[in-house]
Amino acid sequence: MLPPAAAPHDVVEKIAKIEAALDDVVNHGDDDELFIASYLQGHFAVESRQLEMKENATMNQLDENMTTSLERAFANNELEKDDAKLVNALWNRLFNAL
Repeated sequence: MLPPAAAPHDVVEKIAKIEAALDDVVNHGDDDELFIASYLQGHFAVESRQLEMKENATMNQLDENMTTSLERAFANNELEKDDAKLVNALWNRLFNAL
């Protein structure tokens, strides 16, 4: 069982909205969307959970942490350039929809 989140309530709610949106893509997307969303979901799970444990967490911190995490992964050639662009586009769409 996970410890309760320490982050402000609005941050926890926004994280939950992003999780739900990612789940929706995974559940209803085509194969390409499923791949992109699943890849993003892995990074999001790590970064969002770490942020939820911080009392002074902000959504801007989440965006910065996600961007850094994805940039590191792309620098290690984890994805093809076109897929990396799609992952970034999905992250930006989800974050900006809040």
